[in-house]
Amino acid sequence: MLGSLEAGHTSSVRLRVNGEWYELSLDNRVALLDVLREGLGLTGSKKGCDHGQCGACTVLVDGRRVNSCLLLAVALDGARVTTVEGLGEGDGLHPVQEAFLDRDAFQCGYCTPGQICSTVGVLEEAAQGYPSAATDPDHPAGEPVPLTGDEIRERLSGNLCRCGAYPNIVDAVRDLS
Repeated sequence: MLGSLEAGHTSSVRLRVNGEWYELSLDNRVALLDVLREGLGLTGSKKGCDHGQCGACTVLVDGRRVNSCLLLAVALDGARVTTVEGLGEGDGLHPVQEAFLDRDAFQCGYCTPGQICSTVGVLEEAAQGYPSAATDPDHPAGEPVPLTGDEIRERLSGNLCRCGAYPNIVDAVRDLS
């Protein structure tokens, strides 16, 4: 059991993490981030601010990007969770991971897993036509949104980089769109 509440304050949760199912007995108050890092040993997602403000903990839940430090794991029973470790196929890297390497889109690397997972989500959101605050108001609803520099910066604004690798991150995302 992850967590330390008295009996009766735990729940059985089934999660599919990076393609593998886990049956877990969890403290009802434990965040998904802590389950991933401490319970499953998947340390790619980082605990930055622990308040949902920095994006270092971003993962994909059922294909949508989320701050895993804010989600109670018990609320995700049956969900598909993908971390940065689960993006690639076998030993191969995901195209977003490749683009970040090609563009040197990181410095210290602490924010990189969250930036990468968020980028995977951004690409899917834009392809499905979801607008952002930077999307042209005249853009046809439901049509793929072009990822301009402004669009990329707006969509990734919840992922902070203390080193300031933003120009290379934007270039990496632009290469993928």
